[in-house]
Amino acid sequence: MATATTPIPRRAVLADLLPAASTRLGAQTRDLALVAGGAALTGLAAQLSVNVPGSPVPVTGQTFAALLVGTALGARRGVASLVLYMLAGMAGLPWFAGGTSGWATASFGYVIGFVLAAALTGALARRGADRTPVNTAVTMVLGSLAIYAVGVPYLALSLHVSLARAAELGLYPYLVGDALKAALAAGALPLAWKLLGRR
Repeated sequence: MATATTPIPRRAVLADLLPAASTRLGAQTRDLALVAGGAALTGLAAQLSVNVPGSPVPVTGQTFAALLVGTALGARRGVASLVLYMLAGMAGLPWFAGGTSGWATASFGYVIGFVLAAALTGALARRGADRTPVNTAVTMVLGSLAIYAVGVPYLALSLHVSLARAAELGLYPYLVGDALKAALAAGALPLAWKLLGRR
């Protein structure tokens, strides 16, 4: 952890503030643990699932987890973490929404979108976009848009419906929840930076 004598690098993300490994192997092991931990967190959050009447896309905690993983780990580790989450679920690990697995679902496009969102939020976090409430909220909104940019067209193709209909099923019902998630992140992430001694 950084101290007054070891300032936090401007382009650091929260994961970079963990104690530094003394060897290259130690650093690689730490990165692997962070990647696996981010995937596990997303899988655990996916089990917080509530079905939405008339829609094949449930409300889950995995979207929020994916955005936090990208932001806290940075783009490289965040993408690796969400790719691991996606591939393990495709291989049969039941940690997609509600304990499901596989790729042959209408909502799988959102899982693909998590990878894109992690790349975006992680890159923005490297530029300090998670250190103030307003910037953090904007980062979360952009990350959510990245998820929808993949998820909604995938939903349309899967259900053989128009993009407008897919948006009715897989976008509009979730906007209020997304706003709440952005607000929560806007409070939590800057607070984490403040507690660590740098805004």
